Amino acid sequence: MTVGFTLWRYFAVRFLLSILGLFLFAAVLIYIFDFLELVRRGGDREGFTVMRVALISLLRIPVLLEQVLPFATLFGSILAFVTLSRSLEIVIARASGMSVWQFTAPALIVAVTVGALAIVVYNPLAVALKDNSDQLFGNKEKLLLQASNNAWLRQDGLNGETILHASQSTDQGLYLYDVTIFAFDKSGVFRERVEAREAMLGDEAWRLKDVTVYTTDDDPKEYASYLVSTYLGSLEVRQSIASPESVSFWDLPRLIELARRSGLPAYRYTLQYETLFARPLLLAAMVLIAAAVSLRVSRFGGLGGMILGGITAGFMLYVLTELAKDLGGAGIVSPVVAAWSPGIVATLMGFTILLYQEDG
Repeated sequence: MTVGFTLWRYFAVRFLLSILGLFLFAAVLIYIFDFLELVRRGGDREGFTVMRVALISLLRIPVLLEQVLPFATLFGSILAFVTLSRSLEIVIARASGMSVWQFTAPALIVAVTVGALAIVVYNPLAVALKDNSDQLFGNKEKLLLQASNNAWLRQDGLNGETILHASQSTDQGLYLYDVTIFAFDKSGVFRERVEAREAMLGDEAWRLKDVTVYTTDDDPKEYASYLVSTYLGSLEVRQSIASPESVSFWDLPRLIELARRSGLPAYRYTLQYETLFARPLLLAAMVLIAAAVSLRVSRFGGLGGMILGGITAGFMLYVLTELAKDLGGAGIVSPVVAAWSPGIVATLMGFTILLYQEDG
């Protein structure tokens, strides 16, 4: 019993170190590229400093890395399986009577544990760091944090309908930058075009700063501040503009419930919530796929084919996940089905291949 537990713990530690090692390696690469991109975009801004941009990039990285975790699990597990095979440890485990399911079980438990921690600890921490980065820096630095995420919003107000466009946004769409608003009267006739440096959602109005107003029958006029009426509240704006990835796992149920009570579609946020819930299953599926493409190498060779098989499996799973995400986010299929189907399909595929290779 003691020997079995010691061997189980040894395998679990090896898998955990391989997964974390690849995850940290990916973090360093992403940090370097993100830092260089921010330097390119912000090098000519007033008050630019390398240390400040380095800190901005550091706070952004955890959110970006959430998408890397499944692939770090896949290739980390492949690395662990190949390393254990090359050192003949798996061969010895097989000779002692252990089946493939017994020495794969530690890796599965590690994957499920990592997935659970990613949900309840890592995701809220990553979102909090991203939110703190928005609050810590001024407007110029906030613009550095944002990619070009052109936002369009159609809304109604006391004076008629307006169409709003912003090149960038922060705080889940409540602050907008480089804003252009096309205003129409109640009969639908174009009334004015408003351009502003930034806009903040207030009580039943957008509060604009550094504004230029263009009308069809007068010269352009400039204002330090300007109000544009809207019937939208913060929840509706978040639903229209904010990215679901910018909301913490613990806050998603409340936002989904508020949206449903308001009669708004909550597909994207339900999809994000269910996707996070399904992450342990997806990581376990990555371990099974890694075992399917790498264990056969220890007996028949073919390292190149194994690497190609791992890349192909990862690419196919990525395409399936993105396709399911698009369908679920648009409400074409149930968000629950869209979130869980990639993990279920990958798990069944991994089990089937292992059963065929080992017991078939």
